[in-house]
Amino acid sequence: MRKNIKITAAAAATAALAFGLTACGTSSDPASKSETGAKADASKALVVAASPTPHADILNFVKKNLAAKAGLKLEVKEFTDYVLPNTATENGQVDANFFQHVPYLDDFNKKNNTHIVAVANVHLEPLGLYSKKVKDLKDIKAGQTIAVPNDTTNEGRALQLLAANGLITVKDGVGTNAKLSDITDKKGLEFKELEAATVPRALNDVDAAVINGNYAIEAKLQPAKDALVLEKAEDNPYANILAVKAGNEKDARVQKLVKLLHSDEVKKFIEDTYQGSVVPAFGPVAKS
Repeated sequence: MRKNIKITAAAAATAALAFGLTACGTSSDPASKSETGAKADASKALVVAASPTPHADILNFVKKNLAAKAGLKLEVKEFTDYVLPNTATENGQVDANFFQHVPYLDDFNKKNNTHIVAVANVHLEPLGLYSKKVKDLKDIKAGQTIAVPNDTTNEGRALQLLAANGLITVKDGVGTNAKLSDITDKKGLEFKELEAATVPRALNDVDAAVINGNYAIEAKLQPAKDALVLEKAEDNPYANILAVKAGNEKDARVQKLVKLLHSDEVKKFIEDTYQGSVVPAFGPVAKS
């Protein structure tokens, strides 16, 4: 039986608000105070916020098979959105998070005045284009609608995937910051912007959708098999990272977790479990 804690967006928001109120006061509860800038107690559990799949699955593999031998107490809290893991890390509600890539993190910090930093790359989830209505890329025609994630970095990433496969053209130089307004030729296509987590549920209502790898897997899609087209893994800047609040990078518990996440055992788990839909990416963290 899995013992990780699953938190819905609503419950987590309530918890985050409660934490924010106590953090501004004089609570005597040590658990309500961030340990940023202080030496963390190595005997305490390292609490990591994670998306359910594959992030929490990978962490729970570590927890079950590797952590005890390494002297690490690991607690996994599941979040189902792309905002609360960072706010919880910033507030000290959790010690680290594992759900995002560096471009998303940089954009989040800029917009929210947070101070989250990348510690280590772990894996890549190739973004893919999926459809329940067409079987081949060439069958996508003018007049059809494609759903894309609406957050800044993943929308730009989605548009570049479509451009790379000839479905649209975009302005030169916009890179993964591309927006719908940067499309220079839609080739008759329409676009529907949705929160990344909800895009898979729109597959019945649109002709095709660009879906993040973790959400595709949660929706029982097999990216390596079901996607009309996938991002290329080579030189891809979108490796998913373990991240902490600035100042906590050298926490001994965090460093133990990095070592375990980069182990041969985790590499084999990722390769055997996801069959190319998720790939190990243990290199240095890319700088944006």
